[in-house]
Amino acid sequence: MTMAKQEQEQEQRPAPEVDAAVIRALGALEDTSPTVRLRAALGAGTAPDPRFIDKLVERCAVEPEFYVREMLTWALTRHAASITVPKLVDELRSESAQARSQALHTLSKIGDRQAWPALTPALLADADDEVARSAWRAAVVLAPEGAEPGLAEVLATRLGRGGWETRLSLSRALIALGEAAVPTLDAAAANADPLVREHAIATERLLRDPDAGFEFAIEEAKRIVVLGTNAQEG
Repeated sequence: MTMAKQEQEQEQRPAPEVDAAVIRALGALEDTSPTVRLRAALGAGTAPDPRFIDKLVERCAVEPEFYVREMLTWALTRHAASITVPKLVDELRSESAQARSQALHTLSKIGDRQAWPALTPALLADADDEVARSAWRAAVVLAPEGAEPGLAEVLATRLGRGGWETRLSLSRALIALGEAAVPTLDAAAANADPLVREHAIATERLLRDPDAGFEFAIEEAKRIVVLGTNAQEG
């Protein structure tokens, strides 16, 4: 090997102190102190390095503090989507609900539509409410042009599901689809299940009048269902 070749290879190798810094940063992401973990995630996003990605994804699945998870997500958005998106898509098959939910949340923040095929009907109907809510939000962001009516039909199968926050999340997702959701909501407003009818009517009311408020829309929808009046009346 020539001297010039050796010098070129040496220049391409990362300096030992840089490697040591990366090792310290990776260790800090697992520190017992949430403040230290937060700073480490901030640092990983401020100075992106592909060597951080696996650990950032791993921490998303287990990090107990919400604000640290948000920083982990931000750090991942600062890295190349060509590397992060496939790793996050892999997480969607995890048995851990937090891993699935956080991966979906991060994918929605990255906004790369290459992840769209991973948003399966099974994920949109996940038994875990937080995963399902994250999937609905991600699907609305990642859906390609023309996919909105089909997505609305899938989302509408979840109308009436869960508690207040879950129903509100679904309504917001359907509203974000705009007019593409209207035919599906109209059909759901005639569903045999009164909870589905209420949710569909309330969602369409919010689509038409965003200032109405979800609580008011739900109460009005209940009145309509009980009285049997048309969803568009009084």
